[in-house]
Amino acid sequence: MLNRRTLFAATGTMLAAAAVGRPHIARAAAPFAQPALPYAEGALAPTISARTVALHFHKHHKGYFDKLNGLVPGTPYADLSLEEVIVRAKDQSEAAIFNNAGQAWNHNFYWAQFAGGPTPPAKALLEAAERDFGGIEPLKARMVEIGDGVFGTGWVWLVEDDGKLHVIGLADAGNPIAEGVTPVVGIDVWEHAYYLDWENRRAAHIKALLDERVNWAAAGERLGA
Repeated sequence: MLNRRTLFAATGTMLAAAAVGRPHIARAAAPFAQPALPYAEGALAPTISARTVALHFHKHHKGYFDKLNGLVPGTPYADLSLEEVIVRAKDQSEAAIFNNAGQAWNHNFYWAQFAGGPTPPAKALLEAAERDFGGIEPLKARMVEIGDGVFGTGWVWLVEDDGKLHVIGLADAGNPIAEGVTPVVGIDVWEHAYYLDWENRRAAHIKALLDERVNWAAAGERLGA
């Protein structure tokens, strides 16, 4: 069952994220609107090129919203928030709705976590990383390992569950709120996220994002959400 604190955890409107340095939830029901990027398309270069950002954001991310908005009208999902759609679709085994809603949400979170970054983690996250992984660098190394080991398409997530940090790999549109855990950092390991810039060097791409782009200070604020 979904942990209700997670339903309202960090995600959502990336314009708000740009202002405050962390994701902010969007509760609007269908039709669902893709948030704007909180920075210019070239802002993540050279880690992620402007070309990759443009294709990823305007084609892939937008495509999930477009498909979801084509699936939910006239269904019980039409009056739900994006987060509620994800949970209900998983419970009801509605694969098409779950996949597109999950990917729309995942990408909202993905882009927002880079706003204001890179920044070092604050005390709470450093302490949690030390307790659960032996430090922030071993935590990153575990994310690289798990992310590189995701077979095919999917995501690697740093999550909090019952006050403890975990790294999990989820296939395809795998989504932390559907798993009842709080997302802290999420890295897209679908090939469209990195192949133009990094070719088959997925592990190097994940490491570069963790080292060079993630706003770890904002990530730490999601602990205990």
